[in-house]
Amino acid sequence: MQLPTFISPVLRVVRSFYFLAGMGFVVWMVVFDANDLSKQFDIYQKWKELRNEKQYYLDNIDVVKRERAELMSSPALLEKFAREKYLMKRPGEDVFVLVPATEE
Repeated sequence: MQLPTFISPVLRVVRSFYFLAGMGFVVWMVVFDANDLSKQFDIYQKWKELRNEKQYYLDNIDVVKRERAELMSSPALLEKFAREKYLMKRPGEDVFVLVPATEE
């Protein structure tokens, strides 16, 4: 059986040692290597997630800086913040913390 003329050079290349070695290398890198495609995809997804978290924290830093500047400018606000957030009290005062009951 005679092969068409355009298939003969293709078969010669496919049976070549260098082509087979190159294909073996590609398969090894894509499937078996420690940094295969699935690992690279996972790393890329984690990078995107961390990039979004970075933006979230940068936005929160701006909010906290504004709140800090506001608190430091007013002693009344600073006292209110300390009483509510850290349960601080004046000498002679009693602080009662009400905790909602949980259903069991």
